[in-house]
This record gives sequence, structure tokens and C-alpha cells, in this order.
Amino acid sequence: MDIYYLILVVPTLIFSMIAQIMVKSTFSKYSSVRCSKNITGQDAASLLLRDNSISDVAIEPVQGSLTDHYDPGAKKLRLSEPVYAQPSIAAVGVAAHETGHAIQHAKHYGPLVLRSTLVPVANIGSSMGPWLAIAGLGFSFPLLINIGLLLFGGAVLFYIVTLPVEFNASARALAILKSGNVLTAEELKGVKKVLTAAALTYVASALTAIMNFLRLFLLSRSRRR
Repeated sequence: MDIYYLILVVPTLIFSMIAQIMVKSTFSKYSSVRCSKNITGQDAASLLLRDNSISDVAIEPVQGSLTDHYDPGAKKLRLSEPVYAQPSIAAVGVAAHETGHAIQHAKHYGPLVLRSTLVPVANIGSSMGPWLAIAGLGFSFPLLINIGLLLFGGAVLFYIVTLPVEFNASARALAILKSGNVLTAEELKGVKKVLTAAALTYVASALTAIMNFLRLFLLSRSRRR
């Protein structure tokens, strides 16, 4: 029995499931609460971009739910169907958060630049790193274990750097919405709850990656003894 998996990884997987449930339930709750000023997700994104003098980012709808994202390569802000045209508190919150990433990109926000640089490393590290380390453990091949851990470590670093990027995007969104009197104080509380729930999913992902790395590291140490 892999005791490290039970102690380190299982709790983070449970936390991840709870975080997913929370973000879906919170988004669903505030998707049914209409903004007093009838502002849609697209309206909120346009407002935030305009307030930051960003005119080269396009806003377009994308299929699915909670599929919202900012594409820095194409300079496109893609908002999901429940966000793009809906005048709900949840829609405004999610759209504002994603616009926060576009603002970060325009201002060359350090952690975002670092995260973008780490994308290739993270893709390789998350897909190959753990398997190479496990193979090295199975065949008692220390070099393979070290290579796997090194690659996986790059992916873990990506998850860690993602946290300040996401937190900062939400902070920017809330600050602009508040200063622009876009929402009432009560509506801003709803937006904060939506963004806090979403932030928990990133924290859960980072913790899961860290604990998986720690598990493999401890297994390698035990094997070497």
C-alpha cells in the first residue's frame, strides 16, 4: 500500500472535489441574480478594457459553461454562453476576472510573463514527469527518477506561479468594478464569493501537484535507503 498517496494525495483530491462543487454551486446561485444596472458579461469586459485603454483585445462568445478564458496569443477574451450575454452577478464577476488577465498581459505583469514562459515546461512535466519517476522507481533507476522529478518540478512551479496570477486578476476586477460604481455594494459581495470559489480550484490544483511531487520524492528517498 502506498501510504504517501493516502496521507498526501487523497486529502488534496477530496479538497479538489469540494472546490469544484463550490464553484459550480456558487456560479449557479449568482447566475440567477440579475444586476441592478442590467450589465452583461460582455458589457463588463468592455468597460474594464476601456478603463485600462486597451483597444486591441476582441471579446467573443465560446461554447460551454465555465470555459471562459483570455488567449494572450490571439488577444481574444472568450466568454462562455452563460457569461457573455447574461446580466447576472456571476457573469459580471467571471468576465471581469478574465479581463483582469488581459490587463495583466497589457501591463506585462511579471508572474503572468513567467507563467507563459513555463507553459511548455509544464505541459511536458505534467504528462511525462510522474511516469518517468514511477518507471525509475519500478526499475530502480535513480537517473530516470531524477529526470522525472525535475520535469514534474517544472509543472509544479507552473501551478504555484498560477496562484498570484489568478488572485491578482480577481483583485484588479474587483477594484475596477468598485471604483467605477458598476455594481452595488451587495452585488460586489456576490462577485467576491464567485471569484473566491473559483480561486479555491486553483489552490486545490496547486496543492494536488505539490503533494504528488512530494509523494514521488519521498518514495524515491525510501527506495534509495
